[in-house]
Amino acid sequence: MSAFRSHGRGHLNGPVVVIGTGLLGASIGLGLRGRGVPVFLSDPSPTNQAVAVDIGAGQPLDQLGDEAPELVVVAAPPDVTADVVARALADYPDSVVVDIASVKAAILAELGGRGADLARYVGTHPMAGREKSGPVAARGELFTSMPWVVCPGPESSAAAVQTARSLATDLGAVVSQFTADEHDEAVALVSHLPQIMSSLLASRLQGTPLHALSLAGNGLRDVTRIAASDPTLWVQILGGNAGKVVEILYGVREDLNRLIGTLEEPLAPGARLDLAQLISEGNAGQARIPGKHGGPPQAYSWLTVLVDDRPGQIAQLLTEIGEIGVNVEDLRLDHSSGQNVGMVELSVLPNKHDHLIEALNDRGWRVLQ
Repeated sequence: MSAFRSHGRGHLNGPVVVIGTGLLGASIGLGLRGRGVPVFLSDPSPTNQAVAVDIGAGQPLDQLGDEAPELVVVAAPPDVTADVVARALADYPDSVVVDIASVKAAILAELGGRGADLARYVGTHPMAGREKSGPVAARGELFTSMPWVVCPGPESSAAAVQTARSLATDLGAVVSQFTADEHDEAVALVSHLPQIMSSLLASRLQGTPLHALSLAGNGLRDVTRIAASDPTLWVQILGGNAGKVVEILYGVREDLNRLIGTLEEPLAPGARLDLAQLISEGNAGQARIPGKHGGPPQAYSWLTVLVDDRPGQIAQLLTEIGEIGVNVEDLRLDHSSGQNVGMVELSVLPNKHDHLIEALNDRGWRVLQ
């Protein structure tokens, strides 16, 4: 048995080579190392690789020696992923190679055109991340309970697919299996379109007077949060999945033209009905988003509790809600403009709503409905 073989509790034995030590690559290394899997790291940036080694994500690749890795994980930017995968398949002829890029069909097609050994290759996409980047932001638990899509190609061997699934399982992810085209179509709608819409809305704020922005509430913050994403990465993602994204944008354009036409004559016969239908269509779409733990959507009731802006208030509130015996399904925080109070928005099951309000009022909390 190799000195590098794992004695951990996971499905992979290792060694595992991770090429690319940014947020995701370093997080994979940390997660596997935490399960006793030996990991070796490579990155074109010596600084990134050194930081990833320093945080415990793995050892430098030159320490692997002649050992054939069980798995090679390519965590490179999307525009060079096919190049790096092709090189890894050639350099490690006995190893399974996976990538974690956010587009799949273009990479698979490019590898096929190069005549790569696609039996040992599986495209994957962990649907996880942070607003911070680089190995210093890496977390071993980053993938826990998050979706991880495995996208076998027509030539992927059963053993390679199982190895790819084992990687996701060992890192605590929830595994789904799609074709490359199915994946790209799905993420165009649920990931790429939200980024575009968020960025377009946030761009409208550039010339807005600050006194107007002071009126912003959680709605604007929620919708524009992901507008802070890395432009360089998104140029690559949108370019790699342009065909799927543009088909959805055609539909968005039709809806915008419909809305503009209605608002140009808001008192015309049928205008109000059209506006109501447009908002109702949004209600219907939003209601289809899976609910807690991936289950069916469920309606919750919301209430807002005012808390003083001082240490320990939110912790005390949640402790007392636990004592009352009510489970918080979701929580959002906002701040009152010009006052030293915070607003904690809580969602609970509808049959607990009135009971919680009464109990919190009895305990001296200020509850808004």
